[in-house]
Amino acid sequence: MKNKVTFEEIKHINEIGQEYWSARELFTVLDYIKWDKFLNVIEKATQACKNSGQEPDDHFLRVEKLVEIGSGAKDIHSKKGLKKSQNILDHMGSTELAANLFRATQTEEKLKREKIKGKKKANQTHFEVGKKVRQTIKELGGTMPEDLSKEESIKKIASEKKKRLDTGKNK
Repeated sequence: MKNKVTFEEIKHINEIGQEYWSARELFTVLDYIKWDKFLNVIEKATQACKNSGQEPDDHFLRVEKLVEIGSGAKDIHSKKGLKKSQNILDHMGSTELAANLFRATQTEEKLKREKIKGKKKANQTHFEVGKKVRQTIKELGGTMPEDLSKEESIKKIASEKKKRLDTGKNK
């Protein structure tokens, strides 16, 4: 019997603890032979999402593939140009960090206030609060977080600042 990959084995968890699956991995687990046939399935799922009153962009994030010469394909965060190994929080500017912190704190308060229990209900609450925060950003004419430019790594900035301080001490 062929070693079958399971959904659990291809599950990913983002920096805020949400589970997600890559369509490129799902497509093979579901035994699709051609990617374009699976794209049709994604399109139907996107339409079903719209028909149920949900925003497809909240459920289907587009992630591009970046091919590096000699190293094969590597996933990158959509629009940010980050490698999978890079923490997106390390590259957020103050606007994006503030929106993210506001969403997280409001979700936490709602979970406590309404005594929400269980992973499924908690994830739904995260989604609902996030949707309202995004809606507010849009209504105010702000830039959506995924459209904000990638900031220089805070770790790199701290390292350079430390080097400058160390160099100053050695004079």
